[in-house]
Amino acid sequence: MHQEPAPFTRHLRVHQDRGHTVLELHGEIDIAAALEVAPYLDRVTAHPDARLVIDLTQVDFFDCSGLRLLYRARARMLDQDGELRLVCTHPLTLRIMRVTGLARLLPAHSSLDAALGQPEATSGSL
Repeated sequence: MHQEPAPFTRHLRVHQDRGHTVLELHGEIDIAAALEVAPYLDRVTAHPDARLVIDLTQVDFFDCSGLRLLYRARARMLDQDGELRLVCTHPLTLRIMRVTGLARLLPAHSSLDAALGQPEATSGSL
């Protein structure tokens, strides 16, 4: 799968690791950051059979705009028969994900190595 390079932004770094596209989000993921990240996330999740990891380990703040990004990415990956994994260790972000039910649909891993070492289909079903 060929993808155009990600734009350099304050909130997004993209790289490849073990056959997965890794989107590292950085800083505060609020509505402004989500508007910056969403177009690239939509391009990545539009490819059939894409393998994506969203890494939140460098995120300091995560609000409902970030949750919308994750829900949208998950739905688009399921529609395309793709695979989505999440890395998150921030206690408040994990709590928000548990309260909203997203943690059941998209379990968080504690590191990139843990996420990529897991068997496929960790994103659950709708």
